[in-house]
Amino acid sequence: MPVVKDFFIALSNNQFMNESAKKMGPALGANKVVAGVDIDSTIDTVERLNMKGISCTLDNLGEFVTSRQEALQAQQNIVEIIRRNYNANIEAHVSIKLTQLGINIDREFAYQNTREILLKAHEYGNTFVNIDAEKYEDLVGITEIVDRLKGEFKNVGTVIQAYLYDAMNIMEKYSDVRLRLVKGAYKEGPHIAYQTKEEIDQNYIKLIEKRLLTSKAFTSIATHDHHIINHVKQFVKDNNIDNNAYEFQMLYGFRTDYAYQIASEGYNFCMYVPFGEDWFGYFMRRLAERPQNINLMLLDIFNKKNKGKIAFGASVITGISILTIGAISLLKKK
Repeated sequence: MPVVKDFFIALSNNQFMNESAKKMGPALGANKVVAGVDIDSTIDTVERLNMKGISCTLDNLGEFVTSRQEALQAQQNIVEIIRRNYNANIEAHVSIKLTQLGINIDREFAYQNTREILLKAHEYGNTFVNIDAEKYEDLVGITEIVDRLKGEFKNVGTVIQAYLYDAMNIMEKYSDVRLRLVKGAYKEGPHIAYQTKEEIDQNYIKLIEKRLLTSKAFTSIATHDHHIINHVKQFVKDNNIDNNAYEFQMLYGFRTDYAYQIASEGYNFCMYVPFGEDWFGYFMRRLAERPQNINLMLLDIFNKKNKGKIAFGASVITGISILTIGAISLLKKK
């Protein structure tokens, strides 16, 4: 499985593949986990989820930003999303990536872009803005910007990745900030991060328990793992933790029926809803994070009687997606 994970991570970081996929639009399995390429279709999706008692966080996909013009355009797109959400009166906030806002071009430039988003978000109902985690090489820059912004804004939060050895220290630093706790979806070395599922799961549970017991700020627990979700349900019950102190969170397109079930049980629930043309890197990371994710997605596509065919279908769809994009890419280069 490590080889499979490395393969998908390498694809997610390949700019040529990402650009080629953008020209195609969401292909095959990807259009099941990306809500669409425009705001209108995404708002329709959010409205349907809201009717199920599910709130949303919206991610305008895109990370390969190499110019200030692209970063400024991304900033304007995010502000427009916030404005449209507010006018539509839907229950949704936004998740943003600082690489999309120019952190690898100029850190101060990215800070100013992000600050402008937060100012506009405050105007539009004090909409919450979550700053997503990214590769470890960006961590210092991201935390530096979060540190500057949290002193001025209350509607800003960030993400803690449980596979990092230093995750507990980072989380405790933000005890007064709204956080999303995740396992982690990037490829990091053994000097930086835990490498096995068992180690990551163990640290993830430690983080969740410590956070729920000690922090007064809101916490999003982002996982599809029913073992961990059941553990959290029992933990909050045993420790009399208010249900309004946290929410469960899943990715759009994965374990949808399970998401509906959790929401119907009265728990706060949020769906991470990605949209936009830059779908390829996101899709590949979801497969790298847990290659079985493609099976979870296919369970929503095929009749449950066909479960025996899922593994084969997953391989076929993923292979065709990659080969199709690769073939088109090569033809365009000639």
